[in-house]
Amino acid sequence: MDYHKEIEDLLMTTVKEGASDLHLSEGRHPTIRVAGTLLPLVKKPVLTHIDIKGITDCLLTEENKKIFEEKKEIDFSYDFKDYGRFRGNAFFQQGYVGIVLRHIPKQIRSLADLNLPPALEMFAQRQQGFFLVVGPVGQGKTTTLAALIELINETRSEHIITIEDPIEYIYDQKKSIIDQREVRVDTTDFNSALVSVFREDVDVVLVGEMRGYETMAAAVTAAETGHLVLSTLHTNNAAQTIDRIIDSFPANQQDQIRIQLAGSLSGIFSQRLVPRISGGLIPVYELLIANNAVANLIREKRTHELNTVIETSSEEGMIDMNRSLAELVRRGEITIEDAYQHSLNPKILERLL
Repeated sequence: MDYHKEIEDLLMTTVKEGASDLHLSEGRHPTIRVAGTLLPLVKKPVLTHIDIKGITDCLLTEENKKIFEEKKEIDFSYDFKDYGRFRGNAFFQQGYVGIVLRHIPKQIRSLADLNLPPALEMFAQRQQGFFLVVGPVGQGKTTTLAALIELINETRSEHIITIEDPIEYIYDQKKSIIDQREVRVDTTDFNSALVSVFREDVDVVLVGEMRGYETMAAAVTAAETGHLVLSTLHTNNAAQTIDRIIDSFPANQQDQIRIQLAGSLSGIFSQRLVPRISGGLIPVYELLIANNAVANLIREKRTHELNTVIETSSEEGMIDMNRSLAELVRRGEITIEDAYQHSLNPKILERLL
C-alpha cells in the first residue's frame, strides 16, 4: 500500500467532513470526530500493525521516530498542503501504536466567526499583562488564542513570539513581526524560550502550554516587566486556574507568586464547546476581568470568592458561565439537557432558566 497516499486520503476526508480529529489504531477502522461524535470510516479497512507502521513512518521525521521509540509518545505536526496543518500525538497502548491527529485550519477565524464575545478584544489591545484561556482538552482554546494573536497582527505593529509544542496555526505577518518557535526544533523547552524573550525585544508572547512552575514563573515575570503574555491551562474556571498556578509552586514560593499574579493578571477566559441544535458546536464561556477586587481576593487567599465576583460584575464586562448557557438556551441554540451537562453549578442555572 502507498501509505503516503493513504494518510493524505484520510486527512482529506477529515477536512471534507468538518471533523476535528482523526483516530488511527491497530484493529479498528480509521475514525473521525465530527461535532463531538466519533464516527468510524467503515468503508476503510480495519488497520493492521503493518498499516500503522507505514502511516507512522510517513508522519514522523527521522528524529521524531527516534524520540518516539525512546519516550513511547510524541507530539508532532504535519503540514497538509492548502488545507492547514494537523497536530498529532503518537503513543503506545498495550504494546500497540495509536495516533490522533487534530485539524488546524489554514485560515485563522476572527472572534466574531468563532461566536466569541467582543469583550475579548480588549485583551488584544493591552500593552502588558497575563491573559489565560482555560478549559478541558479539545474545547477550542488554541483557536481562541490564535484569533487574538491575529487581531494584534492586523491592528498593531508589535514583535510577537509564539512558543509551541508543536507549532499549530501559521501566521502571515501583517502589521506585526511574528516569530514562531517550536520546542525541540527551535528551542530546548518552554522555560528556556521564555527566559530568552527578555533579550529579544518582544512585545507579545504566546505560550502554547504552561508545563511546570518554572514556565509559569517566567510567564508571570514577563507579564510584570512590560510584555503581554497569552497562554492556556487545562482548568475548569477562573478560581481553579488561580489555585492550580499557585499550587504548582513549592510551598516557600507560593506567597511570592500569589503577589505577582495579583499584580500581573489581566483576565481569564474559560470556554466549552457545546453541541448546537442546528448542527456543529457553539462556545459557552466565563470571563474574569482582573480588577482591584480580584487582585485583593488573590492576595488574600480568597479565590473561592471569585465565582461570586464574576456573577455580580456583568456591568464591568464579566461573563458568568451559567448566564452564557441560559442565554443560548433562550435563543434556541442548545438544549436544556446540554446546558445542565456543561454547567459547573446546575442549581444556579436552574434559577436562570
